[in-house]
Amino acid sequence: MISFLYRLVNSYETEHGFRPNMLYINPSHFEQLRVDLACINGLDNLVQFLGMEIAIDADMAHPQVAFTDINWRHSQAV
Repeated sequence: MISFLYRLVNSYETEHGFRPNMLYINPSHFEQLRVDLACINGLDNLVQFLGMEIAIDADMAHPQVAFTDINWRHSQAV
């Protein structure tokens, strides 16, 4: 999973000229990512390590990355 994300991020950066800051991922891929990075404890530490916020969406067939100006730390779903 981590090598797939690495290629995805590099491809995005090559195409757009800047790194993504959002990772959209389904629950099963998220669990695999947690297994791959088991040495990283806590979601905040995982987000910091990846350099991207994480949005878990059950409808995502494959992980996707994007860039957003939204400060997700202070946003709330309504």
